[in-house]
Amino acid sequence: MAELLKKHYLCRLNVMTIYIFDNTFEGLLTAVFDAFFLHQQPEFLLSEEEQLPLFADEPHRVVTDGEKASRVWKGLEKHLSKTGLRVITLSWMSEERALNLPLFRFICKVFRQPAGAPSIENNASDEDVLAVRNTCRRVLHEQLRMKQFIRFQKAKDGTYLAVVSPDHNVLPLVTDHFQDRFNDQPWLIYDAKRHYGYYYDGNAVTHVTFENEAAVPFNLSDGKLDADVLSADDEMFQNLWRTYFKAICIKERMNPKKQLSDMPRRYWKYMTEKN
Repeated sequence: MAELLKKHYLCRLNVMTIYIFDNTFEGLLTAVFDAFFLHQQPEFLLSEEEQLPLFADEPHRVVTDGEKASRVWKGLEKHLSKTGLRVITLSWMSEERALNLPLFRFICKVFRQPAGAPSIENNASDEDVLAVRNTCRRVLHEQLRMKQFIRFQKAKDGTYLAVVSPDHNVLPLVTDHFQDRFNDQPWLIYDAKRHYGYYYDGNAVTHVTFENEAAVPFNLSDGKLDADVLSADDEMFQNLWRTYFKAICIKERMNPKKQLSDMPRRYWKYMTEKN
């Protein structure tokens, strides 16, 4: 009996601390608040739909609280540079679940730094800092590719449409670029993967969603405008662009591997020259 009690006691010592949150940024910051308030360091930070590990104890369910999240963020503003804060927000836009725990631990480490110690945000030897920074780089790379590979089509009413489905949620990062570059014409850039977009009317950019995507005058799978709303001159320019793209291609110098590296296949379905 004593042996069984001893084994039970040892098992209780090894119980995993698991946090479950709603997979929002505010929820993540609330989880940080709860961890310090409860004096815990969870081994797992899971979203609500993720499966619990085998033999897991009852998890702590994080209730997202705007005030708690705000207090954590204000604390980060005191401890991190603007670059460090931007790394956190950009990495979160990756929407990678594998980032949740490293980002959580990174934020906790910021608050555990001794006074006067160098900021942990520059410690690339820390595995959590490195994971967050590498994720941020992927988001910034996707942002650059969106600027390169977005293709607009002109509707009969003069509005220019582009449909995208990036791996990361980078659409908010590119609207300023297109507002500056195409500030004399209305346009809509729509993220088919996340079901929202941004519309520019010539004066301001507005966040938009559609209640019924089946009724929109464009195909979400390839981004093409319906024939009855596509401008006649745009159809002509699309054909000219395809002809030009083929004409400048030197067969003897074709390098498919390099092309795929510079222009990944996942972007092709929305690119005029590849359709």
